[in-house]
Amino acid sequence: MTRLFNDPTAFADEALEGFAAAHRRWVRSVTGGVVRAGGTPDGEVAVVVGGGSGHYPAFSGLVGRGLAHGAAVGNVFASPSAQQIRSVARAAHGGAGVLLMYGNYAGDVLHFGQAAERLAGEGVEVRTLAVTDDISSAGPGQPAERRGIAGDLPVFKAAAAAAEEGLPLDEVLRTAAHANARTRSFGIAFSGCTLPGAGHPLFTVPEGRMAVGLGIHGEPGIGEEPLPTADEAARLLVSTLLKELPDDVPTPEGARAAVILNGLGSVKYEELFVVYRTVAALLADAGVEIVEPEVGELVTSFDMAGVSLTLTWLDDRLERLWRAPADAPAHRKGALEAPAAPAAASGPREEEADDTAAVPTASEESREAAATVLTALRALAGTVDEHVEELGRIDAVAGDGDHGIGMQRGSTAAHRAAAEALALGAGAGTVLTRAADAWADRAGGTSGALWGTILRAVGTALGDQDAPTASRVADGVTEASAGVRRLGGAETGDKTMVDALVPFADTLADAVAAGEPLTGAWDRAATAAGSAAAATAELLPRKGRARPHAEKSLGTPDAGAHSLALITRAVHGVLRHDH
Repeated sequence: MTRLFNDPTAFADEALEGFAAAHRRWVRSVTGGVVRAGGTPDGEVAVVVGGGSGHYPAFSGLVGRGLAHGAAVGNVFASPSAQQIRSVARAAHGGAGVLLMYGNYAGDVLHFGQAAERLAGEGVEVRTLAVTDDISSAGPGQPAERRGIAGDLPVFKAAAAAAEEGLPLDEVLRTAAHANARTRSFGIAFSGCTLPGAGHPLFTVPEGRMAVGLGIHGEPGIGEEPLPTADEAARLLVSTLLKELPDDVPTPEGARAAVILNGLGSVKYEELFVVYRTVAALLADAGVEIVEPEVGELVTSFDMAGVSLTLTWLDDRLERLWRAPADAPAHRKGALEAPAAPAAASGPREEEADDTAAVPTASEESREAAATVLTALRALAGTVDEHVEELGRIDAVAGDGDHGIGMQRGSTAAHRAAAEALALGAGAGTVLTRAADAWADRAGGTSGALWGTILRAVGTALGDQDAPTASRVADGVTEASAGVRRLGGAETGDKTMVDALVPFADTLADAVAAGEPLTGAWDRAATAAGSAAAATAELLPRKGRARPHAEKSLGTPDAGAHSLALITRAVHGVLRHDH
């Protein structure tokens, strides 16, 4: 992988194009993802799934009859942007509404939620559901805090089969929620994965040991145990899942379950079958009736050497949906009747209408300020480029290591969009809002959504008519701080970007209110942000992917807080030079 592909910022786009070209029977490409080649039948709910790339066959390989109607795919281990999701959902919409489904990760929750709001504003009936099957990521009393891993497949399958039965949107949602509540997964790994272009894995496992309870984004496990034999691994997987049954499944004796033994990338089929023989025997000993098991690679993590076991506890309805035929590139079962009309040939990408050419009228003062904004965005992008490896390394301690890549992709896109807007005569407000949209769209992930919110808030406060003042800038940063907290749900002390953003915003507002010029006030605020970011090293994370690995992050600052502190200091250099 690292020898063949060394540009992770373009990986998702090029992978999607290649996937669509290879599978024209099933899918056609649209902006940010793929949809069924034959479209969604009129009057049928469209099930649109998605997440980051790096998990093939999830998510694009699960698009086809009997499964998803579309998939939005983001950059490596990063959620697709709200714009990508909206584009795929609009292309998949068959007139009966859209159900958006994704794993329960902060970036996915933010972007799919924003896409749902935009679609609803356009008159599309839409619902969302986050899959929460990973029992290692939170306790039984915190199901909403759990990650989505290989349990995506049975939950997506239940919703899609219900949609193909002609059920209305709310009933499809209830079916998906029921399947999710009855699905549990647990994983182990023997080595970490390596991102495209990287020279080392995101985490390593000592020789003779294995990581237990890991995620699918290169996060390390929640613990380590001695390296097992295949039979011992099977016993650990089965016994762990049998300890936590759904409330309405009092005992495994006599219960039916869909069983998925999933390879995470480097554990291949023959090895999986060796493990599965013992999994099947242990479940049979417990009295579980296995229904149409799946053994193979279904939700991977690049080249990670590991496996996960998923059990979906079936009732009559869920069993019928699990057994229903499906015909997607990566998941086929049963036989489907021929479609009423031939599948449409794969065509060019469907692009959104170009609404970037016209910009609002701006005053001369605002256009002059826009030039300073562009210089600040150039400095911002340069700072991210300089520290991209450091940011990734910090993020990899307890997360997935993609913060540097995501910030680089977003800041580069923001600077490019700002330059284009300035060339069209835009004022400071429009330059920042165009940059905000570009950052959120190209970066995806949590940081993309949050930095899009920050730039948009400041741009709205500045507007296009008046010369920016210190007070307007401070007001915009204050609103940015509030907006990030509303959107992400984090507060100070949670070990997130908020721990640096709040003191930055508060210090800036206080200094400006006291009459200090913007350059001096920004200097004070950037210093406060830097100190606060460094102090996050002593905090335990309470939000995001690092939360299940809280102890591992002690001694390391939060990557989002650290990058914000670096950026505020870089922008101060621009302000000082400008004044």
